[in-house]
Order: sequence, then structure tokens, then C-alpha cells
Amino acid sequence: MAKLLKKPQIYNSSFEFLNQVKENNNREWFSLCKEEFQKEQGLIEDFAEALLKELNIDDVIETPSGKNSVYRIYRDTRFSKDKTPYKTYWSGSFRRATKYRRGGYYYHIEQGNSFIAGGFWGPSALDLKQVREHIAFDATPLREILTSDLFVATFKSLKGEQLKTTPKGFRSDHENIDLLRYKQFLLVRHFTDEEVLSEFFFEEAVKTFTNMRPFFDYMSEVLTTDINGIEV
Repeated sequence: MAKLLKKPQIYNSSFEFLNQVKENNNREWFSLCKEEFQKEQGLIEDFAEALLKELNIDDVIETPSGKNSVYRIYRDTRFSKDKTPYKTYWSGSFRRATKYRRGGYYYHIEQGNSFIAGGFWGPSALDLKQVREHIAFDATPLREILTSDLFVATFKSLKGEQLKTTPKGFRSDHENIDLLRYKQFLLVRHFTDEEVLSEFFFEEAVKTFTNMRPFFDYMSEVLTTDINGIEV
């Protein structure tokens, strides 16, 4: 009889270890629990590897492995008032390959605050200008994506930091000023702890990433062509 493949899953032990880190966020304790940390991180890497495999079916991902996608648990405390040395969540990201596939995928596993996200966290000034020029010229394609049943059911609305004032070079009464004010373009779907620990979470995570593609395809075209559709 053929051996059944184990479905990728997030385990309760991943939450339990993070809760221990919250209670004992110091190097002495962490050193004593290094073996447990490596075991739990390995499970997250396995989950990420399965995600990467699925993403590569219909996309091209530059990130070489699930292990490479996982962010370090060690915090950079150089410029932070919070000097605790370790993060209390698992997270990682996948980068799409080549300049013609823009946008990135992100996962965040934390008890009470787990989510799948993607988009453009810190677009360059040049990229932001190009996106705004396209929106100002014709926002219809973007609005169709943002109001589609698929998008609303998955992400509800576009997220990201926005300007409180009018972006330079645009009128304050522009018909698309609501979109022109965005400085970030983020898609986020939150999950309950119960959903994360469910056997169906992997499928939902993959579906969430897949549902980002219409937005990514739009942004990729915007960032590689001018308003006349000529490649830049």
C-alpha cells in the first residue's frame, strides 16, 4: 500500500514555544532551549517549503527554499527601546523572480495575530511615482480588482500607510485621490488560532497567496510600462 503523504500543518507546539519565549525572553534561557527551538523552526521551514512548492506551480519564485524564506528569530535591537533579543512570532517571505513579476508574499504565525499578506511594503520613490501616474491616468482596472468578489472575500480592502495630505504633483480634488494617497499597497488576511492549527490552513494559505495574483499582475504591468503601454 502506498504511503500517504502527511499534509503540511502548523502545530500547537509552535505556539507553545513562542509563548515560552515571551515569558523567558533572554539569552540564558534561549541557550538552554536551543534544541527545542531548532525542532520548532524546522517544522516552520517544512511548512514554508510546501508553500514554496505550491507557489512555483503558477508563479516563479526567486527564494530558493522554504528554509531561506524564514526570517531569523533574533531581533535587531540597535535602534529599539525594546532590548528583548528574540521575536515572539514565526515569519518569512517569498520574492517573485525578475522585474516582470512584482510583489512579495509574506506569512506571519503568532498566537492571536496570525496572517497571510503580500504586496509592496516599501516601494521606491520612482516606483511610487509610476504607480500614481497610472492611477491618475485611469484607475478603472485597479478599482475593478479591489471591488471584485474574490478580492473583497479574501482581503476585504487594500491596506497600507497613506498620506494625510495630497501627493506632490496631483490635485487634491482628483477623482482618484483616495488611491493616490497610498504609500504602501498591502493585501492582508487574518486567521484565528483555530484556523491556523486546522488541517485546512495550508490550503487556505495557498489560496490566499493565489488570490493576490490579479493585483500583482496589474502592479507588475504598471511598474514595467508607461501610461501608453510602452515598456520602460
